[in-house]
Amino acid sequence: MFRNSNLTLSQAKLSIHLCLLGLLVGLAAGVLLLLFRVVIDLGQGLILDSPDDFSGLPPQWRALLPIAGAAGIAIIAAVTASKYRRLGIAYVIHRIKLHYGRLPLGSAMNQFFSAVIALASGFSVGREGPAVHLGATVATGFARRWKLPDNALSILASCGIAAGISATFNSPLAAVLFVLEVVLREYRIHSFLPILIASVTGSVVTQSVFGNTHLYGHFAMDVIPLAQYPLLLGTGLIIGCVAAGFSHGLLTITETTRRWPLTLKLLLAGACTAAIGLQLPQALGTEHAAVSIALSDNPGLWLLLALLGAKILATWVAIGLGIPGGIIGPLYGIGAVLGSLIAWGMTPLFPQMQAYIPLYAVLGMTAMMGVCLHAPMAALLALLELTQDASIILPSLLVTLPAYLLAYSVFGSRSIFLRQLDAMGLEYRVSPTELGLQKTGVMAIADRQFVIGTPRQTDEQLLQLMNDAHQQRLLLRLPQGCELVTLHANYDDDTPLTRTEAFGLPMTATLAEVHKLLNRNRQKAVYIFDERPEHPVGIITWSMLRQEIRARRF
Repeated sequence: MFRNSNLTLSQAKLSIHLCLLGLLVGLAAGVLLLLFRVVIDLGQGLILDSPDDFSGLPPQWRALLPIAGAAGIAIIAAVTASKYRRLGIAYVIHRIKLHYGRLPLGSAMNQFFSAVIALASGFSVGREGPAVHLGATVATGFARRWKLPDNALSILASCGIAAGISATFNSPLAAVLFVLEVVLREYRIHSFLPILIASVTGSVVTQSVFGNTHLYGHFAMDVIPLAQYPLLLGTGLIIGCVAAGFSHGLLTITETTRRWPLTLKLLLAGACTAAIGLQLPQALGTEHAAVSIALSDNPGLWLLLALLGAKILATWVAIGLGIPGGIIGPLYGIGAVLGSLIAWGMTPLFPQMQAYIPLYAVLGMTAMMGVCLHAPMAALLALLELTQDASIILPSLLVTLPAYLLAYSVFGSRSIFLRQLDAMGLEYRVSPTELGLQKTGVMAIADRQFVIGTPRQTDEQLLQLMNDAHQQRLLLRLPQGCELVTLHANYDDDTPLTRTEAFGLPMTATLAEVHKLLNRNRQKAVYIFDERPEHPVGIITWSMLRQEIRARRF
């Protein structure tokens, strides 16, 4: 279907083909995430009276579930061996930066079933991590099916990520901004529109089954008066300190246990989660139980403080020790409890604050996500869509901005995903030149005007072949690759032909691969082949690549 549109997709330009592919990826990712959600709900429905509420379980169940879940995840990891990946969103970012978002299909199946077990067992992880992984894998499947160029694959992987988040939270705009702010960390119009189309499609799929519902649309929040704005700034500073401490603790656990056996880490996470669940079951699960406590009538400062510590510890051991799942959901739970705790703590001094506790809970959720993920605008837009209340915009900015500045400037806090990659030794940094070249496929600049010769032909025969075809370049097919034959600069020389070794690259490659091959071998060339090296379809020389670099000013 898209096999013959590779020339269009190879260019770093907006095209109808790319938008249509984004639509298809969004649709497929939305359906897959719909299945993922249904399986999770069925799994929890066999155990829980209400979704994500483990407080009604008997103590022995709260103790056994996390340990049994950890054992199940360990068995899957042992069976699948190298296909097991525990980095979630961080791992997907690594694959997009260095491998155009290409993900192993077996790893996605692993993530699907392991995440279902983790979410049904009460671990403090979110659904968005597996959603991101599954959505990006859908793009890999499309790219393999139609042999799409790698520069298009990176955009389609971002489409899958946006569709996965949008289908999970029903927040299409926040999903797009999350991809641009956290994953790609740049804005390009030719990639923005396909990502937006995919995100909207994922949300439509969710709405077609579950309706146009929003996770926190039931929050009743009053507009906070201007006189309380200074309190918001102080709230932001407190949340900034807690967010920086949370990130530091999580990364410390990740780095400390990096070389521990995986089975040991998973079982330790199960045992710690079981111990927490016995004492405070509201800390289990993603965030719904913690948010409910944060919004209850007069929960008590000691309960909120204990729940805050338990939720942080449960998230540390789950994410830090390798339980598959996301971190956004737990951050929402921690932020809601922290915001409510701050509001209730200040109520004796400012009694009028009691009416705004739901708002403070939302402000805590926004700030915790914005600081820890290094994505303040995505966090703001996410809560705006989830609550359907525009009155949170200004208060959220007054809390999130000082929290972010304090954590960034004073405590040196960075994106938790990038710090996870550093802790795991996985690279994500790409030079500006390589990053620019990754956006263009080889067929966008390849010279397709050439003739093909054989080693049996003499120089005179090759020259005659070029003259007859009115071509300046000839590819000589050898048993081990190809050789580029061109006219010598001095045509009167005894040997009018110049032979140059040519490296082979598939049509799906980008100019970044050409640059890696020719940067240290500038006298050589690259030939592009279709499916097999015996079928060359284009030629790229260093001078052609240099002209492209200068034209685009990478």
